[in-house]
Amino acid sequence: MVKQFLIILSLVLTLSSAAYSQQQNKVVKDSRLNRDVLVGICNNKGLQGPLFGTYFNQQYNNYKPDQKKIDLLKQNLNKTRITIVFGSWCGDSKMQVGRFYKILDETGFNHTRLTTIAVDRSIHAGTMNIKNLNIHRIPTFIVYYKGKEMGRIIESPNTSLENDLWEIVRKIK
Repeated sequence: MVKQFLIILSLVLTLSSAAYSQQQNKVVKDSRLNRDVLVGICNNKGLQGPLFGTYFNQQYNNYKPDQKKIDLLKQNLNKTRITIVFGSWCGDSKMQVGRFYKILDETGFNHTRLTTIAVDRSIHAGTMNIKNLNIHRIPTFIVYYKGKEMGRIIESPNTSLENDLWEIVRKIK
C-alpha cells in the first residue's frame, strides 16, 4: 500500500514538474502522419488552437451532458486529480476531449487538478516520459483519488462520459 502510494506520488510530482518545465502546446511534425501534431502538456490555448480547436470547440459547445449526473459529480469530482492523454490527430480524441472539458466545467472542476497531455501517433509526448501511465489507446481519461488510480475511460465511453465518470467517482467516500 505504501509502495503503491509512493509510486503514484512520484508520478504526480513528475507530471507536475514536467508541466511547469516543459513548453506547453508544443507542435511537432509527426513523421508517421507527415503532419503537425500537439505533443506534451496542453492547456486551453492549445486545445482551442489551429490544430485541434475546430473539433474541441464544436464538441464542447454542442455537447449536452446529463444534468443529473453533473449534479452527482459535483459532490466528489473536485476531490480527484485527472489526467487526459489524447492525440490532436485522433478521431476519438477529437470527439471526446471537448465533451469531457464541458463536463468538467459544468461540475465546477478546478483545472489546477487537471493534466492534459498530447501524444503523437507513436503515443509519445515529446520529451515527456509517460510510459508509467500505461497508455495504449487514446484518448485516455485517468481519475486519481488520494494518489491512487480510481479508474479510466479509454477511447469512447461505455454509456456516456458523465455516466462513466460517475461510475468511477462514486467509489469515493
